[in-house]
Amino acid sequence: MAKKAKKKKTTSKRTATKDWRSATLALIRKLIKEAAPNAVEEAKWKKPTNPSGVPTWSHDGIICTGEIYKDKVKLTFARGASLKDPSKLFNASLDAGTRRAIDIREGEKLNESAFKALIVEAVELNTSKWETH
Repeated sequence: MAKKAKKKKTTSKRTATKDWRSATLALIRKLIKEAAPNAVEEAKWKKPTNPSGVPTWSHDGIICTGEIYKDKVKLTFARGASLKDPSKLFNASLDAGTRRAIDIREGEKLNESAFKALIVEAVELNTSKWETH
């Protein structure tokens, strides 16, 4: 009788992220809801390699996206270069013309009040583009 081949352990992106990255993204969702209750979350940019898409929060324009990578959760603010960041949360895409990002790695703690302040400011910036002067 032939030996059964060992089943190769595979994990999809969805099941592989049920760890600290999922918990981090859940916290981000909670903080955004607290800071901007009228913000809408959508899954954008769906593709075969990422069928769930990228969580994207909007309010009169994109506020930020939340992407899960192997070693980090990346929060990219669409108009981050225009936001004040007194707590220095932005730590990625610092040379980009318009956007800025926050990379959160395993074990790192997000300054929740500073993050919520960034969300509020991003909403205000998005809303201000629709105001007539």
